[in-house]
Amino acid sequence: MKALYFDGSLALKDVPRPKPASGEVLIQVRLAGLCRTDLEVLKGYHHFQGIMGHEFVGQVAGPPGSPWLGRRVVGEINVGCGHCALCRQGLARHCLERQVLGLKDRNGVFAPYLSLPEANLHPVPPQLPDDAAVFTEPLAAALAVLEAAPPAAASRILVVGDGPLGLLVSWVLALTGAEVHLVGHYADHLSLTQPYGVITFKEGDLKDRNYEVVVEASGAPGGLELALDRVRPRGTVVLKSTYAGRYPLDPAALVVPEVRLVGCRCGPFPQALRLLAQRWIDPRPLIAHRLPLSQGLEAITQAQQPGTLKVLLDMREKVEGGGG
Repeated sequence: MKALYFDGSLALKDVPRPKPASGEVLIQVRLAGLCRTDLEVLKGYHHFQGIMGHEFVGQVAGPPGSPWLGRRVVGEINVGCGHCALCRQGLARHCLERQVLGLKDRNGVFAPYLSLPEANLHPVPPQLPDDAAVFTEPLAAALAVLEAAPPAAASRILVVGDGPLGLLVSWVLALTGAEVHLVGHYADHLSLTQPYGVITFKEGDLKDRNYEVVVEASGAPGGLELALDRVRPRGTVVLKSTYAGRYPLDPAALVVPEVRLVGCRCGPFPQALRLLAQRWIDPRPLIAHRLPLSQGLEAITQAQQPGTLKVLLDMREKVEGGGG
């Protein structure tokens, strides 16, 4: 089978179809989403080599005796060892020996098939279309912010970044009743928050420096600098961005105002699926392009263009490039 494979250079490469290990299933991918973190892999993030990609919706194609056979599924991306203390506490995403789908030591979803443990699977509700279900993983990551910094109903929260993750975070926070502000670069992106009641700003127009919580989801080091500049003393900055580079942090920016800096990564799939199935969140306006796997290199190029929202790889049929 063909797969979008990275080993220092990116290519569509012939690779064997995966053979599921004990306790795993074979999944036929239907749709896969390109994430900014995938683009960071190309810059050396986690020194990953293999089939890229971690956002997907698919259908279980084997083994024959699996109770999941034929079901549409999404899957959690972290595969722990299963026996360490962290795994036994339900924290497989922090297992020191973990694999991460398409990001660390495990082939990903930019291919017609992947294998994943049954324990990682979540069934897709029948009323939920593929082009919404494919957003389950990033929406779950957005929901994780609620655990990292639980908002009070009257909280004023700033989200930094108007890419797909920043927009999803702002929508999720708005559903809590918080007053949510979003700062970004693109007017068409910012307009997507209107149905959720989010207040938006271009970066040069944001004057307030007194936010109780600031969520940094820009995907760039400059976003953290802006977040630390806008959080109030004794406030919380939630860091969502992952990138291959490093950020020269001045400790005084945390110590003097007594600011909490909280890392935040993966989140709850069941809650994400419920929000999608009940249409509390509709992520489909985020889709910028759909391309078949045969145009995977073009899809990466599209995703790398400034201002591009979500690019999907469609494994179900040959589709033309263009807007979603």
